[in-house]
Amino acid sequence: MSEHRRKPPPPQGGGRAAARRGQSEPSSGRRAAPRGATGSLSDSYGSSSYGSDSGSGGEERPYGGRAEARRAAQRSTGNGRRRAADNGSRGPGGPAGPGRGRGRASTAPGKKRLIDYPRANRFGWHRWVPSWKLVSGLCITFFGSLVALVGVSYAMVTIPSENDAARSQNNVYYWSNGDQMVATGTGANRQNVTIDQIPEAMQNAVISAENKSFYSDSGVDPMGIARALVNMARGGETQGGSTITQQFVKNTYLSQDQTVSRKFKEMFISIKVGTKLSKQQILQGYLNTSYFGRGAYGIQAAAQTYYGVDAKYLKPSQCAVLAALLKGATYYDPAGNPDIDSTATQKANYQRSHDRWAWILEEMHKDQHLTDAQYQEAIKKYPMPQGRKAIKGMTGQISYLADTAKKYVLAHSNITETQFDQGGFQIYTTFQKDKVNALSAAVEKVQKARLDPKNRDKDKYVQFGAASVVPNDGAIVALYGGAGYENNHFTNNADTSGVPVGSTWKPFVLAAAMQYGTYKTDGVGVSPLSKYNGNDHLKVLNEDGTAVLNKDGSTFFQNNESNYRWGYITLRKAMEQSINTPFVQLGWDVGMSHVRDVASRSGILDSSFATLNPSFALGTSTPSAIRMADAYATFAASGRHADPYSVTEVKQDGQDLQGFSKPKVTTAMPENIANNVTDTLENVIQNGTGTNAKALGRTAAGKTGTTDSNKSAWFVGYTQQLATSVAMFRENPKDAELLSMNGTAGVASIHGGDIPTSVWTEYMKAALKGKNDPGFPQATKVGDIADEAGAPSPTPSVSITPSETPSETPSPTPSETVTAPSPTATETCQFAWNCSANGGTTGGSTSGTTSSPTATDTTGTGTTRGNANGGGNLFGGSSG
Repeated sequence: MSEHRRKPPPPQGGGRAAARRGQSEPSSGRRAAPRGATGSLSDSYGSSSYGSDSGSGGEERPYGGRAEARRAAQRSTGNGRRRAADNGSRGPGGPAGPGRGRGRASTAPGKKRLIDYPRANRFGWHRWVPSWKLVSGLCITFFGSLVALVGVSYAMVTIPSENDAARSQNNVYYWSNGDQMVATGTGANRQNVTIDQIPEAMQNAVISAENKSFYSDSGVDPMGIARALVNMARGGETQGGSTITQQFVKNTYLSQDQTVSRKFKEMFISIKVGTKLSKQQILQGYLNTSYFGRGAYGIQAAAQTYYGVDAKYLKPSQCAVLAALLKGATYYDPAGNPDIDSTATQKANYQRSHDRWAWILEEMHKDQHLTDAQYQEAIKKYPMPQGRKAIKGMTGQISYLADTAKKYVLAHSNITETQFDQGGFQIYTTFQKDKVNALSAAVEKVQKARLDPKNRDKDKYVQFGAASVVPNDGAIVALYGGAGYENNHFTNNADTSGVPVGSTWKPFVLAAAMQYGTYKTDGVGVSPLSKYNGNDHLKVLNEDGTAVLNKDGSTFFQNNESNYRWGYITLRKAMEQSINTPFVQLGWDVGMSHVRDVASRSGILDSSFATLNPSFALGTSTPSAIRMADAYATFAASGRHADPYSVTEVKQDGQDLQGFSKPKVTTAMPENIANNVTDTLENVIQNGTGTNAKALGRTAAGKTGTTDSNKSAWFVGYTQQLATSVAMFRENPKDAELLSMNGTAGVASIHGGDIPTSVWTEYMKAALKGKNDPGFPQATKVGDIADEAGAPSPTPSVSITPSETPSETPSPTPSETVTAPSPTATETCQFAWNCSANGGTTGGSTSGTTSSPTATDTTGTGTTRGNANGGGNLFGGSSG
């Protein structure tokens, strides 16, 4: 038998452990390494004797075979410092004997880790699977920390009081020079009341509408909080509290930061409120801190604001209306809030309020808060709240200035209306006090001189809206919004939509033609000296020569204001006399989408655009006075545009808020195209429908505009320093419907060249007093002459009739040949770019009467003439 298979002799002197202890080197004090720990094959295949005279001191027990030896060697080389407990000596006592324990202890190298991860005694993917001890330890630590955090947070938060929320601050507005304009706040419009002074109907109305489980829930809606946190994580808006308790807590927060930490703090406070306060106390606090719109915080202020009574006298039907406001006063106040949101009109808000009022009463009935008899009495008639009232200091134009600035702040920040109305903001505006006063004085002066509402019914309900903007900057320096809140006029006419702009739209058509050309010019711009047919009652032709049709399939005809036969005239002349038919056909040839794009880049909002039909060229769109002034400022700035702005800086607690930097200037159109539009509009003032503006006594350009049925009249004009728009219209105060101004001011009809131009001139005189007159940049030739199909070829001779036109055209404008297509003096300017029209004579009547062929600044569509032959509004739309 080979030696390595021979049975070893019995141990001497106490077994293997004793032998191991006895053979250790006294000089080193180190314990013997187990076999395989050094990585040497000799460790596995050495001498079979138990002792060794090498002094290493380790007993050697043969392995079960070569395979086991190889595995030991691999473990040794692959894991380095790994403890090899299994290589320890096994004594006669077996695995449970004392020799096993001491063997393990003697072979453990390195320091024991607090967290054994990755696991040292596992291999491959097993190293990364945590032990149950580690998992359970981490879970206990996490939940223990969470409980501690919740406990500390709960202990630290305090229960809010409705009295804390009553300490809202003023918002202070400043003029452009830094002087204070007005300080307005909500602190004075709040008075806390006790629960016994709040009718049970009001308490039950909010419970039925907002939180049916109020008396039984814990005050916190975990799912609602989870939704809010998820929404915040996605970058969206946080949702409001789902319970009345949570909403009460939110109402008392003067800091409205939309953060996760604030949401958690709100949750802890809600929990504490639910355990410390009675339901009656919570309901009282909620109704004393809720915002009901119109600057009214709390039920007492709301009762006085909407119904003029103390809260305790509110009827169930009135309570339902006030409860509906809690869903959002901007959209549920029946008086409307179009200055905050264009969709919050009086009509739309009334319908929303009425529907929710009826629903709340029904829910109160279902919840047995109203008997059958009480419900039938309450649902009989909607209790219309009283109208708005002026807040202290918010009178005259100040109310509209503050309204415009507030709207700008809300649109350019994350501040909500409720947060803004809680106060504490300093708003620095672009408004210049002297110019605001000058604009208001101009309106009042012309009104007093021309209108007599006490003795003329047609002078009743006449309104004005105006705005003044700095070209190449966008700053709104002045506006006129109406008669003032103190006169029950709460709509800001300077920033309202719904009033068609008429022929003041034609410059955008001309600019689009000069930039894009027509379908016949292959993208080459059209010169303003191109000729189009200016006669009345003309078909509008498609590219293939077919006529544009109405909805019913009949031929569409475009009308002018008068039936004067202009013949083929230049676009420059058509602009001068504001003739409709050339611009409708020109817009159709260019493409109304191009016209819209030019207007949009110039500053007109997409929401105000009308349908892209032929009448679109004549101003059926309804931009505000601010936007029209800003768009014309683009022409004044040689094609450079900046969005209008009214706020330069907003501060809260002394800190600047972001989002109020000056708008960037962009290029809306090529410089020379804008300069050519200006050159054409200068001629409108010098020789056309805007001659009243010559009284300004300085270089200016502008355009008149009057709409179908004489429902509105505009003048928009500018110098290099200032662009100003003035709108005039009549409006039924009951339904906000526009009324005809035929007969207003004692004349047959009002034109843009009449009263609006007079207001513009009076204001611009004062606003530019002492300023220099820089004129405008010189316009150079642009585009090619591209006459409408059928226009005559140019002839070398020009016949000018020095006498006045025939009797059917009482304007002093020199007559153009009616039967022959010979060009007038205006058309000869193609070889002398800036020569005056009509040989330098003044053309265009300023009388504003419909019999004058020169006062053709109306859109002309929808008139009574020609309807039998298919004329009138295209596709049944409004001509504006």
